[in-house]
Amino acid sequence: MPEWQAICNYVLRDRGVLRISIIEAASELVTLQLDGQVSGRWVQLLQATCEIQLKKDVRVTIDLKNISFVDRDGIALLKSLRDHRVEILNALPFIAEQIETEDKL
Repeated sequence: MPEWQAICNYVLRDRGVLRISIIEAASELVTLQLDGQVSGRWVQLLQATCEIQLKKDVRVTIDLKNISFVDRDGIALLKSLRDHRVEILNALPFIAEQIETEDKL
């Protein structure tokens, strides 16, 4: 798979869309701007994208401002990423609450 350049678009008909825009704010910081839904096969896409960035030894933040839905696997991934020092930004309150309460499930 080629190196991520600027924007990766993946569309699955009738299953939602996840767009991941990679924004390099500094040589030590990368923000992943997400748009759409974190569900189904898109959870694996997000995980792979994060792993690529984390291997570069940069600080990673994920901006969920434009995310409308996250399924159970997506919540588990976001919690795991947060536990590995990936900062989660701008989550809708119900998504943020699910990330926080995942420990209790």
